[in-house]
Amino acid sequence: MRTVTGPTDHVVVVGAGLSGLACALHLLGAGREVTVLERDAGPGGRAGHRRLGGYALDTGPTVLTMPHLADEAFAAVGDSLGRHVELTALHPAYRARFADGSSLDVHTDGRAMEDEVRRFAGPAEAAGYRELRVWLEKLYRAQMRRFVDTNFDSPLRLLHPDLARLAALGGFGRLDRCIGRFLADPRLRRVFSFQALYAGVAPARALAAYAVIAYMDTVAGVWFPKGGVHALPRGMANAAEAAGARFRWSSEVTELERSGGRVRAVRLASGERIPCDAAVLTCELPTAHRLLGRAPKRPVPLRYSPSAVILHAGTDRTWPGLAHHTLSFGAAWERTFEELTRSGRLMSDPSFLITRPTTHDPGLAPAGRHLHYVLAPCPNTAVGPSAAAWRDLGPRYRDSLVAELERRGLDGFADSVRDELLVTPLDWAAQGHAAGSPFSVSHTFAQTGPFRPRNLVRGVENVVLAGCGTTPGVGVPPVLISGKLAAARVTGGVASRRAGRPGSAPRSAPTAASTPEGAHDPS
Repeated sequence: MRTVTGPTDHVVVVGAGLSGLACALHLLGAGREVTVLERDAGPGGRAGHRRLGGYALDTGPTVLTMPHLADEAFAAVGDSLGRHVELTALHPAYRARFADGSSLDVHTDGRAMEDEVRRFAGPAEAAGYRELRVWLEKLYRAQMRRFVDTNFDSPLRLLHPDLARLAALGGFGRLDRCIGRFLADPRLRRVFSFQALYAGVAPARALAAYAVIAYMDTVAGVWFPKGGVHALPRGMANAAEAAGARFRWSSEVTELERSGGRVRAVRLASGERIPCDAAVLTCELPTAHRLLGRAPKRPVPLRYSPSAVILHAGTDRTWPGLAHHTLSFGAAWERTFEELTRSGRLMSDPSFLITRPTTHDPGLAPAGRHLHYVLAPCPNTAVGPSAAAWRDLGPRYRDSLVAELERRGLDGFADSVRDELLVTPLDWAAQGHAAGSPFSVSHTFAQTGPFRPRNLVRGVENVVLAGCGTTPGVGVPPVLISGKLAAARVTGGVASRRAGRPGSAPRSAPTAASTPEGAHDPS
């Protein structure tokens, strides 16, 4: 594994999102002096936080999987996730509602899910689910250590017996076909393939290897941190500070001072100069490339994932049919992905995610109120409407989204809203997200594994990248791994393999058995 050369005693980490915080904790654990520079007033990055009246909003991800990866970062400094974040295992992980009026509770416990599939679609599909679960577990074990939790220096790194195992499992086939080997019911197929949207690729074109995301969602478990997902970066920052990290908030980096092939210092917008022995950039790829003075040459330009419109709605009522996370599927499927990734049209028959965090933490809203987070995927600004177009389009789309929610059983939703915040690609673009998408570079084959933008910068001896635009990719688990891999590039350390343990829970974290709220969904 190639590493940073020369001294690395003092490392500046640019960005206090999940990848930057994970990197800082691993660097601290390896004995480095760490300064974290963040342009915002506090930690989080994409996993941010905002107050809206009496409501506390997660401005980024609302689904937390694989929390043991976060615990691994805490453990690097002798701490634990459980000391900083109170987790509840969600049962069900999701509730899926379909256009025909049917619904399915998605359980991560194998027996409970098999019983639910039998109720929903009959014994043959239950047997198929049982086989699918075994396949997902094998797929996870085959690729996690060698293809996800690893630093790539060359595509030749792929030449390993695990590659043959992955191929034998069908990992290089198409996701929808592989899921179809186990499940005939098209509704069930959606439950185990919609995750391809996270990767920015339609299930018909996504590699079956991306079913590893379905493993994380439907087998390993979904968790909710009290206070919202933002409680995770807040806890990580507290642990890093206690371990000796220096944080500089509201400190935007504008320049890297270079000499002799190395970055010698980081300059802030204020003009302040901060010397360093190495730097880790966790900012957006275009921002990192601007700071570095160039972008690496690629055979074809980078492609970005679809974007999203998010409606944060504080309401005076809620609906008993909702779980903590509810997937509302439209009748269309292949057409939906065509619209999102190719034609650039808004979904004509939308599918969306509704999250109600007040299900498990009523304190996120004023007494007697509820918080609903509605995420509707939309084309990014490279293939769909421009960022500027969303100034007029956003309010109209919000109204159509609310009308669709009411058609799908959330009667009176419009009249129940007391406070709201609408986020569109215009807002994502204003935050510096390329193509107006918070989901960064898509996971096409040419942008996966060793072909994804690498985290070690050619031509600069002591700069490393981290975050969702580099190795291994998009999502909370990958960016936590990304921070660890970036730290290993600096320290020369071998990445821990605890991430390869399927289904392990964080130390000191509550489990479904030990958390009363985790035993059922009170909706």
